[in-house]
Amino acid sequence: MRMAVPHIVQYQGSKRILAPQILRYMPKRFNRMVEPFAGSAAMTIAAALESRAGAYLVNDLNGPLVRLLETVVSSPGEFLRDYAAVWEGQFSFPGGHLAHFYKIRDDFNAGDDRPANMFYLLARCVKGSVRYGKNGNFNQSPDKRRHGTSPSKLERNVKCVSALLKGSTKFSAVDYREVFDRTVSGDVVYMDPPYQGVSDARDCRYLSGVAFNEFAESLETLNRRGVDYLISYDGECGGREYGRDLPPELGCRKVMLKAGLSSQALLLGRKSVTYEALYVSKGLASAIPAVEAENAAQKSNFFPEGVSW
Repeated sequence: MRMAVPHIVQYQGSKRILAPQILRYMPKRFNRMVEPFAGSAAMTIAAALESRAGAYLVNDLNGPLVRLLETVVSSPGEFLRDYAAVWEGQFSFPGGHLAHFYKIRDDFNAGDDRPANMFYLLARCVKGSVRYGKNGNFNQSPDKRRHGTSPSKLERNVKCVSALLKGSTKFSAVDYREVFDRTVSGDVVYMDPPYQGVSDARDCRYLSGVAFNEFAESLETLNRRGVDYLISYDGECGGREYGRDLPPELGCRKVMLKAGLSSQALLLGRKSVTYEALYVSKGLASAIPAVEAENAAQKSNFFPEGVSW
């Protein structure tokens, strides 16, 4: 049985659930995995769980988020102690736990962006959904129904992630194009950039947008370097497609991954299945027929010929 991918925080947009599907299009072993838009680094953690790469590079333009990940990996005990102090403070705060959240948020936006504060905001905010104002400040509200992840429940995952990545992972908070310039043949780059619907302008979920044409042109850098890559980039839901296809001259193959029922559609009383697009670079495309054959075999076994459902 496949071990569940450990995670540090419920982060909206995380690819933790889709990770097993995405990993099927990667080599079993390769030199280094690079994530220019790492978010919660779910794919790096998933790859490390299967010992796919010898080294990892985790990057995101969100500096406090990267420092959180780096501290979890390098100093898990210190992080857990600091977070426990912040988390427990909400139960004795004079104005109550909601006032405590806003105090930590104000401190964070004023510059106290220690990993413990960052994690507390992520663990307590509504739906684990990051939101930033036009001035770049974290402005998401607290979830009034819960108090966030307790340190005791967090400990196992933190220590597991640290054991997986410590000593083999480097961290950075730079523009994705700078990361591209650091890649070499033998790397595999996994990308989950901002959705195309918010790519040409900064969106409250991201510190910075990524322009479609600029991104597509930058991918040529990887092609010239002979670097393999995979990109999660929009998809479809309820028959409606979101986003443009990447230019065919890049040589990528597009596959659709079933991501489950849309939570937004369920709220509206509809059952719509979401599919996410995965672009596979030319060098990795040879894996696609084998994966598709395996998918077809599994479907045939689940729905035997001659049986109606």
